[in-house]
Formats: sequence, C-alpha cells, structure tokens
Amino acid sequence: MSLFPGDIEEQARKIVVDFTARGLMVATAESCTGGLIAGALTEISGSSAVVDRGFVTYTNEAKADMLGVTQATLFAHGAVSKETALQMVHGALFRSRASVAVAVTGIAGPSGGTSEKPVGLVHLAAQSRSGTILHREMRYGDIGRTEIRLATVGTALEMLVEAAFGMKKRQA
Repeated sequence: MSLFPGDIEEQARKIVVDFTARGLMVATAESCTGGLIAGALTEISGSSAVVDRGFVTYTNEAKADMLGVTQATLFAHGAVSKETALQMVHGALFRSRASVAVAVTGIAGPSGGTSEKPVGLVHLAAQSRSGTILHREMRYGDIGRTEIRLATVGTALEMLVEAAFGMKKRQA
C-alpha cells in the first residue's frame, strides 16, 4: 500500500524506471510540499538510482542557506514567487549531483493567503543540466491543504519529465 494516490504513485514509478534507464538523477527543493515530492519518488523501490537528494526549505532562512536564494529576491518578490522558485531550483541543481531538479514554493493554507497571493498559489520550477528551465504558476484555489500539496506533487513530477526530456517546453 502506498502513502500516495494511485496517479502520483504511477507518475513516480514511471520516473524511476525511465530515469534509471537513462542514468538521470533528481534533486528536489520543497517548501509548501515539505518533502512530499521526494517522498513520492522514494516510495518506489529502486529510487536510490534516481533520487540524489531533497532540500526541505520551509523558511526563508533555509531557502537562503541551503539553496542560495538571495535576500534581495525574497525582499522584492517574497518566498512565493517565480523568482524565488527559479533560484531554488538552480540552487538544488548545482548543490547536487542531479541531472534535473524541481522546486516548489506556495501557500497551502488554510491560512497565509492574501489578495495578491491567495491560498492555492504555487510557483514551480524545473531545470536540467542541459539548459532547460521551466516555470509554472498554479492557482489551485482554496481546495484544502492536502489537496493543494498533492496537486503540487503531481505537477512537479510532470515538470521533472518535461525538463529531463524536453517535452511540452514552457520556458521560464
């Protein structure tokens, strides 16, 4: 029995199989998901061939210390922003042995939202060593904390594949 819904488990299984076959490794940088992306991947047997490391950077200090997100970015744009997500993914990629990395930062609620940055707003970024950089701004809405976090995991897993294999490119 998996800790994750079947669709996420299947996405993770496909990544582990496909990335293992190609010798690719993954790093994650997570804020609002608190390690769930790495958890979904490591739920799959054999994931040690794919998962290099995960950074759980829930605070701004952790984002700065562990991933190199600048204070200027955090001050100007906030933790939940495209700019922060892009710096997080860059930091994760270059502080690991990974071929591709994904980063997420958002507001899972039920508190913490504002009119500018409502509950359900998540910024995701993925980057590969081959130069692909992706960003998505998701507005899941106030659908519940667990639902926002799981939806984010699904989107992040999709973006790992897109960044690694160049599918559905959406440039940052």
